[in-house]
Amino acid sequence: MPPARRPAAKRQSVTDRPAGLTDPALTMLGLTAGDRVRFRRRDTERWKEATVARREADGSLSVRDGRGGLRAIPIDLVEVRIVGPRGGITWESLTERAARTEQMRLI
Repeated sequence: MPPARRPAAKRQSVTDRPAGLTDPALTMLGLTAGDRVRFRRRDTERWKEATVARREADGSLSVRDGRGGLRAIPIDLVEVRIVGPRGGITWESLTERAARTEQMRLI
């Protein structure tokens, strides 16, 4: 009989952070670290899905792609995944989301 193994330690992901520890530069755009986004560098390319990592010093958005690579993408080339009014998945331009003024969420 093989020896018993200990369960693997659970890593804290960026989405498990408390709401008070989010990046204020991302909050200005209406994002949090770990949000699902998609981007493409040219109009002829396919969309590539990624997750938000942080905001860069030059104003671009740093995203982590499906292969684990970190990329800095200009904000106007990014779309954010949202749930539509009937529960379906839709995509919204990040520039539109950042320009829209919303009331802050309570709790």
